[in-house]
Order: sequence, then structure tokens, then C-alpha cells
Amino acid sequence: MGIVAFFKSQFICHLIIGYIFVATGLIINLLQVCTLILWPINKQLYRRINCRLAYCIASQLVMLLQWWSGTECTLFTDGKNYSKYGTESAIVILNHNYEIDFLCGWDFCERFGVLGSSKVLAKKELSYVPLIGWMWYFLEIVFCKRKWEEDRTNVVRGLLNLRDYPEIFWFLIHCEGTRFTEKHQISMQVAEAKGLPKLKYHLLPRTKGFTVTVQCLRNVVSAVYDATLNFRNHENPTLLGVLNGKKYHADLYVRRIPLEDIPEDEVECAAWLHKLYQEKDALQEQYFRRGTFPGKQIVPPKRLWVLVNWIFWAVLLLFPLFKLVANLVSSGSSLTLISFSLFIIVASVGIRWMIGVTEIEKGSNYGNNDMKLKK
Repeated sequence: MGIVAFFKSQFICHLIIGYIFVATGLIINLLQVCTLILWPINKQLYRRINCRLAYCIASQLVMLLQWWSGTECTLFTDGKNYSKYGTESAIVILNHNYEIDFLCGWDFCERFGVLGSSKVLAKKELSYVPLIGWMWYFLEIVFCKRKWEEDRTNVVRGLLNLRDYPEIFWFLIHCEGTRFTEKHQISMQVAEAKGLPKLKYHLLPRTKGFTVTVQCLRNVVSAVYDATLNFRNHENPTLLGVLNGKKYHADLYVRRIPLEDIPEDEVECAAWLHKLYQEKDALQEQYFRRGTFPGKQIVPPKRLWVLVNWIFWAVLLLFPLFKLVANLVSSGSSLTLISFSLFIIVASVGIRWMIGVTEIEKGSNYGNNDMKLKK
């Protein structure tokens, strides 16, 4: 292990990174609360400001992937469509196999300048997660409880609210609903019962959220980006690995599908999505056999903004922290030092908890009940 790798793996570094992220997030969340006064006066200004504020939080995680861990991301796509990325609003369909696939999706958004305005269809529980969940609330993220009878009205309302959004945005959606885990076997039992072809590398896609998204955002978004992510050499990336500075090698296959090519009818749209996932499955099979995706290989340039943003917040927040620590040490008070030590322990547990939210082993219970076949 080199000196730099050893340095990146040290707990004190993780604590400093976590402190900057948490402090930034709390400041941004407070500023977002203050922007609420703009909503009844100038809704579009409120939205533009919150896109920039959200970028301050989300880009710190992307900075860890791009600059701290040095993870490489190669894009496989049609050269003629490459120039359109970042110039149009789109729905992005992502496979859900890895702990950091959400982060790779953000990396994709960042490289084309739409990270701050990116949207997701997220589970309601995430809205209660400090910093990111609260940030999403002000970004008008569409949350769902994953009980469609209860969700449909709220999801439709949230999607229709985006029709007049002033910024180019990408709407990221994991149609499988949850990560590829032991639920695959149950999912394939459902596929067999419904007469659908079985998938080897994906769960059966949930069609209702996707069809409603297409219906509500038609004539707003220009295309669907079918994105399939994989990692070379059978790497199994984790957020903790990224935090430790471990370098991964991501391959992302993206094809652009004009929205007018997707059926408007709900049943036909659902059938189209099932066919798409069969194609994604065949694509993954090809990747595991050949070690590469088809298409032109492009490495989109990293933008310096994520690094500049992190340095700005680091300079702003570390000086008062170091000054506080120096004053505590110089005070010589045992009670003060014990209190500070307890704070460090609580902070480290909190950081580990937020990382734990992304772990595959702690994935959601989505599908555990309604995927079971009736006996």
C-alpha cells in the first residue's frame, strides 16, 4: 500500500470528509428552508436557487468518486447521440445491482452538467434521511411508499409539477424497485407465473411507475436513456470502498430512445419496458462474456466544479473546527475533552449509519410480500 492509499484509508480523513459533508448539508438545508419564502412570489427563481444549493451537497459525493477514489468511468454510446446528452431533459433507466449505482448515476449527470437539477423516484423513507433526503424535499423529488394504490395520486401530482421546470433535468429511475439480491428468485417465479421471459441479471421491472412517468412527462422530456452499468474484473464496489480511496473501473452503456418511440398506451408501454429489460439482460450477458459493451468508448471529461465546491467548503469549515480543537486542548479541562471525544464517537457512528443506508445487505423490503406467489 502506497503512502497516498494509506492516508486515504485513515479514520481521521474520513472524519474530516464526513464533517465537511454534514456541516455543508445542514447549512444548505437551512438555506433551503429560507428559500421557501420565494415559492409564492417567484416559483422558478426558487427552483433555480435550489438546484444550485443541492449541487453543493450532491457534488461532494461525486467528488469522492471522481477525485478521491479516482474511479474511472467509460461511456459506451452512439457517437451521434453523445452531443445531445446534457442539452435535453430525459428519463434515465438504471439497473440496480451495486451499492454505488446511484452514485455512478450522479456521476453521469455531473459530467453533462445536470447534477443539481437531477430528479429521482425515491422511496418515502429516504425523505427522512438528513441532508440528502431533506435536500430532495426542496428539489421537488417524487417520493413513493411503494404501495401503488396509495402512491399513484401523489406520484402523478409530483410528476405533473415538473412540467414547467425551468432547468434541463434528468429523471433517474430504477424500474426494478430494489437492488438485485436474493429477491431475484422470487422475482423470476413471478415472471414464470405471468408468462414472461426470465431475467438472469435483473429483477422483473415494475412497470406502473415507469408508465406513469412517461405519460406525465411526455412533451417535456425528449428521450429515455437506457443506462446499463457494470464494473470491470468482477469488482464489487461499495461506498465504504470509495471513502477508503479504492479505485474502481465503471463501464456504462447508454442508448438514447426518442420518447415518441415509446407507446402511449399503458399496457403497450409496460410490454415495451419488459422487452427493454430482456435486451438489457442480453447486454449484460454479452458483457460478462466479452468484458466490454458494444458501441463507441468515450470518457466524458470530469468538470472541476465538484473539486472547487469541495475545496470552498473545506476552507470555510475546517478553520473554525481546528480553532475549536486547539482551544479545547489548551483548556486542559477533562470534562471538555471527554465531551469532545463523545461527540467524535457519535459523529463516526452517524457517518457509518449514512453509509449503511446504501448497503445491499440492508436493502428495502420492497417486493418481499407482493412478489410472493399465492399458493
